[in-house]
Amino acid sequence: MAGGETVDLNNPTCGDVIQLTLKLEGNTIKDIAFSGSGCSISTASASMMTDAVIGKSAVESLELADIFSDMVQGKTDDRQKQLGDGALLAGVAKFPQRIKCSTLAWNALKKALENASGSAQVANLQGHCES
Repeated sequence: MAGGETVDLNNPTCGDVIQLTLKLEGNTIKDIAFSGSGCSISTASASMMTDAVIGKSAVESLELADIFSDMVQGKTDDRQKQLGDGALLAGVAKFPQRIKCSTLAWNALKKALENASGSAQVANLQGHCES
């Protein structure tokens, strides 16, 4: 994706690797894609994340990342409906060793948005998906 912000992250615990590229138009995610290799939870989470954030603002996307992080740590509420299919991964909370697998793409999203914006406003939003 030409002109996009690219981030590479890995989960050294299990070997998951993701390369996430996003393109902002103004403050809105215009395009987003990922490649990499990993377990089914990591790959499914990345796919669901791209569907959830396309067309959303950076702020909305970071809020979704926080909701997802809370959800996979067992803190569920009505907000998880905003995740679309991503809400299907709520069961990851029962397997703490898989939380990092499920949040890898969301952490890459956060980093890419911070890099793309260069804005302290984005970097300082409340709550971060640092699982």
